[in-house]
Amino acid sequence: MYRKRGARGRARARTSAAVLGAALVIAGCSSGDGGGRDGGGDGGGGRDGAEIGQRPGGADPFWVDPDGRAAEQVARYEKAGRTAEAGQIRKIAEQPTGLWIGPENPGQQARGYTRAARRAGRTALLVLYNIPRRDCGRYSSGGAADGDAYRAWIDAVAEGIGDRPATVVLEPDAVPHLVDGCTPARFHEERYDLLKGAVTRLKALRRTKVYLDAGNAGWGEPRQIAGPLKRAGAEAADGFSVNVSNFYSTEDSIRYGKELSAKVGGKPFLVDTSRNGNGPYTGGDPKERWCNPPGRALGEAPTTETSDPLVDAYVWVKRPGESDGECKGGPKAGEWWARYALELARASGA
Repeated sequence: MYRKRGARGRARARTSAAVLGAALVIAGCSSGDGGGRDGGGDGGGGRDGAEIGQRPGGADPFWVDPDGRAAEQVARYEKAGRTAEAGQIRKIAEQPTGLWIGPENPGQQARGYTRAARRAGRTALLVLYNIPRRDCGRYSSGGAADGDAYRAWIDAVAEGIGDRPATVVLEPDAVPHLVDGCTPARFHEERYDLLKGAVTRLKALRRTKVYLDAGNAGWGEPRQIAGPLKRAGAEAADGFSVNVSNFYSTEDSIRYGKELSAKVGGKPFLVDTSRNGNGPYTGGDPKERWCNPPGRALGEAPTTETSDPLVDAYVWVKRPGESDGECKGGPKAGEWWARYALELARASGA
């Protein structure tokens, strides 16, 4: 059985007024040491005063949101004189992470984020997670009401991106849940059609790359997902993504990705390294090891210099510090959890 990978409440993400040019608030609330706004700005520092700049270009082309939740947490810690904690959270705030486009005003969100990225000479990393009946009724259940609503949502996202550079991770879990029995068989045909249509619509954009999600090294055998991945539009996509919101090591993730690539025409892939520094958690209830596991650490920084021609980039699709769900003392999926963010940062070392 495929294990749910958590933190899917990023569909609750918010995009800042600095990016949108309007006070758009989709959803979300504070947790732990304080909440924050999840979205973008094009300035050089957080809204409350933390100076957050872009990473050096070249190896890391993705945009760092200087007004994200981690940046706001840095500002709060600095204001309170908690400089050690602020320094730890900077490890997160100064890395590019994905914007999980929410269900409301998707065009505005995509437009604001990609505009801010382009102004900084960078590429926006976007995550689309709104497929009908997503997450099989678990912590991040929901998604579009039906197929027509999803198509309209994808159209709005595509119009928002326009001709600006964007890298899109398309529908975490959507294909694996077709294989593991989590999504009822009567909805399979529709989901394949929606995913293939989304790939086609997004690939019509001149400067957009699309990666279909393909599970993780602990999910199952690559041969199980290869056929469904192709049926969902992998051949037209730029590649696929692995380890989204999970904790499998980069080495294991690359091994899984290469085995799958060989079965889908040699497609390249992205690896989510956001929280895989200590590998997967092996204690507690096996069914919930994915959910806010203790003792995890930040992984490799985002980069396109992976030393492997099949690995297009290491990316932080999951936003470290956002909860996987209401387990192990965590808040709702996608909400900022400062204590867990500090644990991840501290465990990653200097």
